Amino acid sequence: MAFVTFLIPCFVIGTDIAFSCQNTDDFVGASSPGDIVIGGLFAVHSEMLRPEEYPIKPVIQNCAGFEIQIFLQTLAMIHAIETINNSTLLSGVTLGYEIYDTCAEVTKAMASALRFLSKFNSSEDVVEFRCNYSDYIPRIKAVVGASYSEVSMAVSRLLALQLIPQVSPASSAEILSDKIRFPSFFRTIPSDFHQTRAMAHLICESGWNWIGVIATDDDNGRFALESFGVQAMANNVCIAFKEMLPAYLSDNTFHTKVDRAIEKIVKETRVNVIVVFMRQFHVLKLFKKAIERNVNKIWIASDNWAAAVKISTIPNIRQLGTIVGFGFKSGDISTFQDFLRKLHEKPTDNNKFLHEYIMLLSVCAHLEYHDFQMCIANQSQDDLLQNVENNHQIWRDDFLNANIEPGFIRNTILAVYAIAHAIKGQCKDRNCKDPSAFTPWELLEELKKVTVIDDGKEIKFDPNGDMSASYDVLLWKEIDGHVEITTMAEYDPEKGDFIFEDEEKKKEFLDLKKVQSTCSQHCRPGQMKKVTESPHTCCYECVHCPENHYSNQTDMDYCYRCNNKTYWAPINSTTCYRKTIHFLAWSDWFAIFLLLLSAFGVVLILSISVIFTKNLNTPVVKASGGLTVCYIILFSHFLIFLSTVFFIDEPTEFKCKTRQALFGISFALCISCILIKSLKILLAFSFDPKLQNFLKCVYKPVPTVVTCTGIQVIICTFWLIFRTPFVKQNFSIPRAIILECNEGSIVAFGIMLGYIAALAFICFIFAFKGRKLPENYNEAKFITFGMLIYFIAWIVFIPVYATTFGKYLPAVEIIVVLISNYGILCCTFLPKCYIIIYKQETNTKSAFLQMIHTYSSKSAGSVAVSQISLDSKSSSSRATVSDACKSEKNSVNGNCHFQVPGQRLIKGKVLPKNTARTMARKRLSSI
Repeated sequence: MAFVTFLIPCFVIGTDIAFSCQNTDDFVGASSPGDIVIGGLFAVHSEMLRPEEYPIKPVIQNCAGFEIQIFLQTLAMIHAIETINNSTLLSGVTLGYEIYDTCAEVTKAMASALRFLSKFNSSEDVVEFRCNYSDYIPRIKAVVGASYSEVSMAVSRLLALQLIPQVSPASSAEILSDKIRFPSFFRTIPSDFHQTRAMAHLICESGWNWIGVIATDDDNGRFALESFGVQAMANNVCIAFKEMLPAYLSDNTFHTKVDRAIEKIVKETRVNVIVVFMRQFHVLKLFKKAIERNVNKIWIASDNWAAAVKISTIPNIRQLGTIVGFGFKSGDISTFQDFLRKLHEKPTDNNKFLHEYIMLLSVCAHLEYHDFQMCIANQSQDDLLQNVENNHQIWRDDFLNANIEPGFIRNTILAVYAIAHAIKGQCKDRNCKDPSAFTPWELLEELKKVTVIDDGKEIKFDPNGDMSASYDVLLWKEIDGHVEITTMAEYDPEKGDFIFEDEEKKKEFLDLKKVQSTCSQHCRPGQMKKVTESPHTCCYECVHCPENHYSNQTDMDYCYRCNNKTYWAPINSTTCYRKTIHFLAWSDWFAIFLLLLSAFGVVLILSISVIFTKNLNTPVVKASGGLTVCYIILFSHFLIFLSTVFFIDEPTEFKCKTRQALFGISFALCISCILIKSLKILLAFSFDPKLQNFLKCVYKPVPTVVTCTGIQVIICTFWLIFRTPFVKQNFSIPRAIILECNEGSIVAFGIMLGYIAALAFICFIFAFKGRKLPENYNEAKFITFGMLIYFIAWIVFIPVYATTFGKYLPAVEIIVVLISNYGILCCTFLPKCYIIIYKQETNTKSAFLQMIHTYSSKSAGSVAVSQISLDSKSSSSRATVSDACKSEKNSVNGNCHFQVPGQRLIKGKVLPKNTARTMARKRLSSI
């Protein structure tokens, strides 16, 4: 198979000692031989120097900005490899390493990665091009690194060509979990998804929703910002502004953009929380400017700088406000600290990083702690080469220990041990002293199954190549005049909870809420958010919940609606109130008044019954139809009064069905009996033969009463069967539920009342015809008046009932029932009671005979006179009554007689006494 080789030369410009890369071996930062070599990529320097000459040539430049924290990570890798070699983990197989400095620059990292891909034992670092790398043996078996996600993305794509495993202790970009694009990438930390979710959770828990974000304008910063934006939106947190700073300090616009970011922070006075996704050297520049402008905020640090000692030791750092960060979970690193104490004994021949650090110690030895640190960070490799003759062996143990970031150290050691365990799995049945015993892609498959014991816990890579680990929530606080980085809580990514060691830590967490960082004031319970013209949902106005709506929490987007049928709420309410149930209760004063009226009616009925019973044989009682008829009428009145009870108190199905039926049937019975009485009176005192014949045919007391009442019974029965009344809840009043009886069918209700009205009207007609009875027996006149009261009451009832609502609606019907019942009762019985009690002299048989005799005489005389008038009009001459009498030949006993058509002869003058008396007896017997 044909192949093309790529040579990786080290570019050199002349013989100037300022350029350290004279050959390929000069490119390596630290190395050690071994049976199996592991590569390392760390950004020991923060930037690569830019060439000042023109045109620019493809030369790898020197770097500046020595990073103590990442230098310590290279030492952690070396320490882990030495510890494994001195243990029985790989039993006879030694690990070697080649560690390169990426200078936080993708270009330089790619150059290192190309060397990793070069063929094993190739003197010229040749990278072969093949279609199949299954049996290709590269220079190294695995890579630890890189320090930054942007670099890891580029390197991982290159290493994926040969599926060389890459395990990073620091690259947290969420995109690196994509195994399609980065199939050989692993990391000993969680992805940014968990970190950004933890940040959003912290912000939400603290009651903040209006924040700013500053990020580095590189892949890591952009992906972190994107992930945080999603998490913030899910937690109802709005980003007021986003500022992106150049990824490289050598960028000419860097300081301008830092100034612009500070101006934005100062201008946005409502933003008191700033989330920072940046590298440590970027944060240093930003914070120095912020201190100059007296900016005081809450700063939320990403895992990149949350535990950065060199930032926490900036002079006046406490003036910036509160710094809360998320750092990787730390473990026991005591063996590494022991390693650092003996570091000065280590040779520096194969460790240029250590050699450079010793040179920096010499150059900056005269300075105090922070200035000493800044001196180390600001020295370039070119400067050190010029001052090489001033090398003094000065060692400071405390400086390295003070700058340890435990999380990164633990993760670096864990990455080495994960690779070592994978190598152990591959070396079970192979001679791993032979570098070609296994290929990187085989190691990759083994790495996916590796389980590592860390602090007694088994941890392994998930299908995305990530290790699930918790975060330490770090709080920077002043202790004895110095800012210390303390652990405030632990964040569990799986549960999404903050775990506190004690109440003091929890109080520190809760104290964060004292700082307000909101676009708008919090809406109190009883209010809701109304979105303004701002594009952000966190900027709103607080408006009161409308009627029948409520909110019971702060900052609610909308008010909940009460169940209008059973609950109500006033404006600006925090809860719904149960509607009060209204009905005409026994305790209501109006109900009591109506019940007293009904009770009085019952007493009146009983009194009338007693009076009539005691005077059973008197003409008045007999003339009223006898005791049986009176009792039936009085009993029907009693039932009508009783029916009013069913209109009061809480409606039930039984009450709704009973009250109208009881009232309707009782009233029909009462009117039927009174109708019979009206017919009887009219029959007794009528002198019209045709009317008498009609009345005699109609006057059937028992069948008439049974028929009239039975029709009402049938109406009510059909009503109760087909459209029965039922209990109904009336919600027409906003704050109350009115329990009332729905009549089921208004038509049936109307038919029942209409039928009673028809009976009453017939009764009224008959009673009206008999209104001119004897003065002492004028019952028809009172029946007529009683029926008029009934009509007036029920005519008024219809519009009042139709326009009334509420709990007093039943009272309207009760009033009408009482008025009509009292009217008929009083008009029917009270005149008789008055005669029985106060005019006893007229309540005798002789008095009644005399009264009827007088009435009959008058009635007969008026009939005779009426007939004479009719006859005189028909005759041709106006003769006197006596002349007319003389002209008649049919006079009897010297008396003149008039013939009434269809009747017997009636005497024209004065009837003899015996004839009048006979007529009186007949009238009395009829009554």
